[in-house]
Amino acid sequence: MRQQSVGRCRTISAMAAVVLLLFAARSHAALPGLDTGDLTKLVSVGEVRLSPDGRQIVYEVVTNDGPGRPSSQLWTTEVATGTSRPLFAQPRVARSPHWSPDGRWIAFFGEDEAHLSLMIVHPDGTAATALAPVSSTNHPLPLAAERISWSPAGTEIAYVSATSGPEADANGDPMVITRYLYKPTAGEGLTRFNDNRRLHIFVVNVATRMTRQITTGDYYEHSIAWAPQGDEIVFVSNRSPDPDRVFNYDVFAVNAKSGAIRRVTDTRNAEYRPVWAPDGRSLAYLGTTRPLTSSETTMEDTHVWVMDAAGGNRRDVGAALDARQGAPEWSADGRSIYFTAQERGNVRLYRVAVSGGTPERVARGASERGEIGSWTVRGTTLAFAMSTESRPSELYLQQPGAEVKRVTSLNDSLLRDRTIAPVEAFTVQSFDGTPIEAFLTLPVGLNARSRYPLIALIHGGPHGQQGPSFNAHAQIYATHGLATLMVNYRGSTGYGQKLADAIFGDQDGGEAKDVLAGVDAALARYAWIDGARLGIEGTSYGGQLTDWLITQTDRFKAAIPTAGISNLVSFNYMAYYHDYLAVEFGTFPTEHDLMDELWKRSAIRYAARVKTPTMFCHGENDNDVPIAEAEQFYIALKDVGVETVMIRYPREGHGIRETRHVQDWIDRSLQWYGAHLMGRASR
Repeated sequence: MRQQSVGRCRTISAMAAVVLLLFAARSHAALPGLDTGDLTKLVSVGEVRLSPDGRQIVYEVVTNDGPGRPSSQLWTTEVATGTSRPLFAQPRVARSPHWSPDGRWIAFFGEDEAHLSLMIVHPDGTAATALAPVSSTNHPLPLAAERISWSPAGTEIAYVSATSGPEADANGDPMVITRYLYKPTAGEGLTRFNDNRRLHIFVVNVATRMTRQITTGDYYEHSIAWAPQGDEIVFVSNRSPDPDRVFNYDVFAVNAKSGAIRRVTDTRNAEYRPVWAPDGRSLAYLGTTRPLTSSETTMEDTHVWVMDAAGGNRRDVGAALDARQGAPEWSADGRSIYFTAQERGNVRLYRVAVSGGTPERVARGASERGEIGSWTVRGTTLAFAMSTESRPSELYLQQPGAEVKRVTSLNDSLLRDRTIAPVEAFTVQSFDGTPIEAFLTLPVGLNARSRYPLIALIHGGPHGQQGPSFNAHAQIYATHGLATLMVNYRGSTGYGQKLADAIFGDQDGGEAKDVLAGVDAALARYAWIDGARLGIEGTSYGGQLTDWLITQTDRFKAAIPTAGISNLVSFNYMAYYHDYLAVEFGTFPTEHDLMDELWKRSAIRYAARVKTPTMFCHGENDNDVPIAEAEQFYIALKDVGVETVMIRYPREGHGIRETRHVQDWIDRSLQWYGAHLMGRASR
């Protein structure tokens, strides 16, 4: 009897082994897709800096495994060998690295127990030293750039820090409000009102740690760059008569010793991110031309401009490229300028001669589909962070005569065991013949004989873009059998100024029809999409379009607006900025009966039409789109009898940033779609 048992056990064990082998083979052939539990494991490359001699790269590694928002550490890579390592033996929250001119030091902002300091460290991680404490402000400062700049001699560092302003912190008890711009910046999420501190420029001596403040007053200085001659520091500031009401950045320069300030530009448009030419005789910068620019998203594409150091002879050297252009950097010989450009859902790197002409695309060996983020150039060596179709941002390198190569493999250990869903692009003719591009993320393990739900995933802005580069949100949906459609509707960037302008005076109009045209085209193109199981969602302007579209059609069976505007009138007076709609419509709401038009284009006016089950998601302290926009539409839908729920995330501003909140947000979204598109009970 015992022998029979042993034999039976051996047989069962053999069968189990076969089953395990078959399961392993099947698992290897069909790996699972990405899920919300993987979000804490994803890593990305942030800011990238080549050393002055081009032999090393220091860069930020952004992780998501902490208790709150993503944080960054600093890593270095040897260009010759590709060897990478963390700069510090123990994890240290650090960001914004800047090499000293001789390459012996790296300056950065380091954080210990929530205290921020300007620090320096040798490239081998030794001799880390805190030079000066640094304070910040929650005041909204769009497109603020550099806050650290070494002197050419390497003996001093200029940095930006906040000091008390003439008003008290408005977060007191009681909360005393006196400013027009009395709310904090969009994503801050921890306070309700402006701390009223001002940003100023300081200089610290590296050897003695002696610090001096060289700008003062009631303005904000940022985006600094030390002149090659060492005498001046250029910066950006809004010094219009009423800077809270009129957004108008100009370029200034301050004498590093005397503190004397000279004005470089005095325009009605905006200038951003000035950088000195190697000889110090010229400045490159980003600029616009229109007399009214929004302090939030803006309709006009920024271009790369060049001017003399005194501010004269301004010229748009990026004019030949009809695209939204990013921060400029000079070539070593000062004869050309590098910059990024948004193109059809991608972000690419270009070089243009200072004299103008047709920009030339560089780093062409990189993926044709992706987004270049931070980048740096030394001589003819390029290093950059890029997100591709199949992975989050990694570090890439291009050296003379060589192909672009990926240097880091930060996500390989995770992604080698995951299936990444493919993304397909197609162009549709919208209702008025305008060509609109869309990107479809296919479900993982797609079986063309089955039918799958489709989620319209709408981008914000409205002046932004979506593309084929890695999108964890869409990938997680793909794992759960949901296809996602991203439509670059009119108003989007990456398609030239004409399309960006096509939304002017027409919010919740043509661009909403573009989204519907994209959905119709996807249904016609892909027979496996189930037109009876459509969902819709988006964040910010995408949330606004979600709010609007469920009042115009009942074809969507579930909706998830996040941080969306439901009432354009109330939004205008509650948001932290009050010039956005004036730019989008050409006049302030109190003028030319615009108030009536805004009400006509507000989703809440048509709440009685809604039949779509709707889950509102919002940051509790959102000052870009205040949470009252969700609150009022939520109650309106309750009054109508529509199934609705409101999810409020503490410590969040505009958008969801804490990793655990992002996980919760996506999990709840999957449950919502499971209940309304797949017949599964929601919790």
